[in-house]
This record gives sequence, C-alpha cells and structure tokens, in this order.
Amino acid sequence: MLMFDSLNRHFLPTYGCDWVHAPNFERLAERSATFNNSYVGSMPCMPARRELHTGRPNFLHRGWGPLEPFDDSVPEMLKRNGIYTHLVSDHYHYWEDGGCTYHQRYNTWECIRGQEGDLWIGQVADPEIPPTVASEQRTRMPGWRQDWINRRYMRDEENHTLTRTVNGGLEFLRRNHDQDNWFLHVECFDPHEPFFAPQKYRDLYPHEYHGAQFDWPPYRPVGEETPEQINHIRYEYAALLSMVDAYLGKVLDLMDELDLWKDTLLIVNTDHGHMLGEHNCWAKCWQPWYDELANSPLFIWDPRSRVAGVRRNSLVQNIDWGPTLLDYFGVQRTKDMIGKPLRDTVADDAPVRRAGLFGNFGSQVNVTDGRYVYMRASAREDNQPLFEYTLMPTRMNRMFSVEELQDIGLAEPLSFTKGCRVMKIPTGGNGSPHIRKTLLFDKQTDPKQQNPLSDPEIEKKMIAHLVEAMRECDAPPEQFERLGLEP
Repeated sequence: MLMFDSLNRHFLPTYGCDWVHAPNFERLAERSATFNNSYVGSMPCMPARRELHTGRPNFLHRGWGPLEPFDDSVPEMLKRNGIYTHLVSDHYHYWEDGGCTYHQRYNTWECIRGQEGDLWIGQVADPEIPPTVASEQRTRMPGWRQDWINRRYMRDEENHTLTRTVNGGLEFLRRNHDQDNWFLHVECFDPHEPFFAPQKYRDLYPHEYHGAQFDWPPYRPVGEETPEQINHIRYEYAALLSMVDAYLGKVLDLMDELDLWKDTLLIVNTDHGHMLGEHNCWAKCWQPWYDELANSPLFIWDPRSRVAGVRRNSLVQNIDWGPTLLDYFGVQRTKDMIGKPLRDTVADDAPVRRAGLFGNFGSQVNVTDGRYVYMRASAREDNQPLFEYTLMPTRMNRMFSVEELQDIGLAEPLSFTKGCRVMKIPTGGNGSPHIRKTLLFDKQTDPKQQNPLSDPEIEKKMIAHLVEAMRECDAPPEQFERLGLEP
C-alpha cells in the first residue's frame, strides 16, 4: 500500500486535470483499476487511519485519537496470522499522543523525521523566516518555527522526507521481494502542506510571482489573498505533487524490475484532499466536506483478476482498505468490520454498498449514494449534545485537559467495544459556523457543488440512507438528537 496525505484527485491527469505534470499516475492507471466513486470516511488524518485498521467509521464516537484497546487492527491481525507487516512513514502524527498506538501494530516500523512542525531538530536560536502570506494564523502555531528549522536539513532532494520515505520502502522490497506473505505499508505525508519541494519540480510550473512566501495555506476562508497568490500556492502544491509522482514512478519501476505484478497486490490511495481556494476555502475540517476533500483518488492492482486500464464506478470507501487486505491474505474479517473486500469490485465493478457515511467529529454528518451528497448539519445552534467515547483520552499532540475530564461518565458497552465500558466525555465539537447549514448536491448536474438543491423527495431518500448508515455503525443516540433525526 502506497498511501499519500492530502492528494487531490482534481489535480491528477487521470481524473481530468490538463496542466499538472504527473505521468506516473497515468502509468499507474494503465496498470490498475481506477475508482471514480471512492469516498473518505472518518476525517482527518488519524481518524482515517483508524478506519484503515478497523474497517469501520469512528467519527461519530470520537475525534482525533489513538487506536483503542478494543479496536481490531488489520496489520496486527495479519501479523498474528503469519503475515509479516512493515510500516515506513514520515507521517509524524504517528509519534504524537493522538497517534501513538498505530505503528506498534506492525512487526517492524521505520520513522522518517522532519515533516511540517515535527519536533525534530533542536535549535535554541530562532530560524530565519521570510515574510509570509497569511502569517496571522501560521505564526501562532508552534510548528511554524520548527518547520523552518527542519527545512534547513532537507534542502537537497536526497534528504527530503518524501525521498527518504519511499527509499525506505524500496529497500524493504529489495530485501524481501523473493519472500511470501508480507505487507508493506509505505505512507508519505506529502503532498500535505507545507508544499515544500526541490526547485526542479517547481521549475515545471514557471510563473511570475514576486510576493511573500506562500506554501502553507491557513485553515480558514480565503481572505485578503490575491488571485496571484492563490495561483502561486496552487503551483507550489502542483510542484510537490509532481515530486510525489516521480517517487510513485520509482515504486512502479521496481515492481517492473522485480516482476512483482504477477503476485503482489498494489493499493495507491490517500486519506482526503485539500482545499486550495475552491469554494473560497483553504485547507480542511472547518468547512463542509466538499468533493475536493471527500471524493478521493484510488488505484488498485489485484493479480488475481489482473484487471488493468479500467474505471470502476461502484461506491467504495476508506473502510474497505483493511478488509481488502485481509481478504487477499485469506484472513477472516471480524464481525465489527463494516468495510467490504474490493476483490469483486476491482474485477467487474461489483457494488459493495448503497450509500457511504463520512465526516469529522462534531461537524456535519454526510452521506452519498454516488450521485447525491447530503450534508446534515446540527439542528441546534450550540451543536449539542455531543460526547466522545474513549478509553484513550488524548488529542492530536496532548492529553485531554484536567478540565475536560471533570464531568466524565461511564457508558455501557457499545456494539464494537467487546464488552468494555468507555468514558463518555462531554465536548464542544467543531465550533466553525461554516458547517451549520444542511446541504444537498447532485453531482451529475452540479459536479462542482456550486448550487445546493432544495428537493424534499431526494432529501427524504438521503436521510433514510443517513439513518441506516448511522445505525449500522452504532452511532450514539445523542448524534441523532444533535442532527434532529429519529434513531
């Protein structure tokens, strides 16, 4: 599995982009099944990875957090069944409080340091930071200073985290390609922001720009940024994407060289997209999960069917990746897994679901049937009631505060907690005012989601899909109450 972070499908030539240089993604599409209706599930980074491990949505019960003691982990299940599992990643959130239980599920793992604000290089003196667009938000983040320290040690392409991550995966393949029963998970943080790429990839997109540094967009609506600045950061993203493409090419080259196509499953995917001015938005999480974020690229080569150069239109999701891996190695799924193996979908576009649920904790709860996308907002101004259910009270890079833990309750076991009662912690959830409106879109007539529908009959059908999907994942009763729905 070659996994990227924040890979935008609308920037890929295989999905219709005509200006981004990414020939290896086109080459990949010729060797695999390309999915048109692949959707995210629980967002953003670590919730998506929890889905990879557990094969079920988690965003209705929990925000960003580690794997729980009761969670099924696909890499660990493979390990217990004699499949050697190895993770190579520069996704530094694995090493923080909110992700610290994931990498230990593999037989072995390799950590590549330096991405974004990774607390890597120790330096007391302040680094030189150039004048920067949108600095009002960036400079308040502790990672901003650290990022500029880290960059000094990654100026050469050979030292770039993407290079070191992919090279780590290639080294594993060279050492182990003649062995059976292994799973290699190469996970690259790029093209996640900041869009920091060597100059030769930036030279692919010549343009006039004489403004301030701008390769790290803020998490907010587009504000005072000029059209010139918006175009510039899109080119910066494209440059990093072209570097991603080049290193995808190295993986494909080695698969050719070692003749791995004959018996090796290949999944190339991402956790979600990233907004670069579309819908007047930067980044993710604070706004609705438009298709630029939620309709993700996915490519699968399955040597059992040997299907290549085809498109698949069935609705699939992130929760399907883990069950697909288990199926490939002949390991039984657990009863708690909602995701489905994609073997038959790759082979002949066999459907695996009528509708898919997606979103992030405390925000709109979204459902799609592949044509319509329904975004259900809270029925209350205070976005309540809302609780987190966990035995691991940590956020992204910190523990829950003492104040947050003053009013915890103890919930009865949920259907997937294997008899464990869990902490029920009241929380405010997503406070953004931009997710307080219910929206309905028809992707067929409005593919860029510019014109929300007002159609009671279609909304009624999508509500039925939404309620069914929420029931299937054992959503807490208060989530139905928050959304103004009957459980």
